[in-house]
Amino acid sequence: MTTETTSKSSESTRCRETHYRGGGSDAVYGLGFIGAAVFYIGQATGFWMGVLGFLKAIVWPAMLVYEALKFLVM
Repeated sequence: MTTETTSKSSESTRCRETHYRGGGSDAVYGLGFIGAAVFYIGQATGFWMGVLGFLKAIVWPAMLVYEALKFLVM
């Protein structure tokens, strides 16, 4: 993510604007989160399993990297 800071000065006040330019990875993570939440909650057999599914949907990238590294024996 890159940031760009610009300053606009007027006679009485100085205004600073910060523009955040995120990449497309935010959208990919968001779609992955929605897909994982639908999958895990759909597989849930009860309320608390649905809550656990929601929490798993939040951290699925960490689980993916862990399993990939375990598979690659690193």
